[in-house]
Amino acid sequence: MSNPALSFPPHAFSGRRAVPVPRVTDAVARAAAGDRAAFETLYREHAGRVYALCLRLAGDTTRAEEYTQDVFVRAWQRLASFRGDAAFSSWLHRLAVNVVLQDRRAERRRLRRVEPTDDLGSAPAPRDRIAARLDLETAIAALPDAARQVFVLYDIEGYGHAEIGRLLGIAEGTSKAHLHRARRLLREALER
Repeated sequence: MSNPALSFPPHAFSGRRAVPVPRVTDAVARAAAGDRAAFETLYREHAGRVYALCLRLAGDTTRAEEYTQDVFVRAWQRLASFRGDAAFSSWLHRLAVNVVLQDRRAERRRLRRVEPTDDLGSAPAPRDRIAARLDLETAIAALPDAARQVFVLYDIEGYGHAEIGRLLGIAEGTSKAHLHRARRLLREALER
C-alpha cells in the first residue's frame, strides 16, 4: 500500500517541468471565502511586516499606520483574486508597495493643482545636530521622498531599477540617480 503523503504527480520524474504548486494556505483559502476569523489570523501574521514596509516608504508613523490599514482593506476586497502564483506574503508586500506609491502620486497631483512647484524639488529641511545622530531608520525617514522610495525599493526590498522606474513612473536612469543621492545623504547623516 502506498503512502499518499509520499506520492508524486505523474510528471515529477518524466523530464517535463513541474507545474508550480499553488501557495494558497488554508487560512488564505478560508479568508478568500469570506471567513473573517481567518483574515484576522492573516492580519496578525503579516501586519508588522506590512507596517515596517509602509513606514520605510512613507517616513511617517501616522501615514504608515493609515497605509497599513488601507493595505489590509484592499487585501480583504481583492483576496478572491489571489491565485497563489507566489506566496501570500509576496502578494501582500506588492499590494503594500502599490498602495503607498499610488497615494504618493495622488498627493503630488493634488499639490500641483494647489501650489506651484519647481522642477528641482525641495531640499530636506535642516536637522538639529542631535537629530542628525539618529539611527538608520530615522535617517532613511529624513530622506527626500523620491530618494527614500528608491532607496527602500532597491536596497531594502530588492527591486531592480527597471521595475522601480515602472512603479514610480520615472526613467531607469532617474532611479539610479535617486539611489545615488539617497546613499550620499545617508552617509552624510550617519557620519555626523
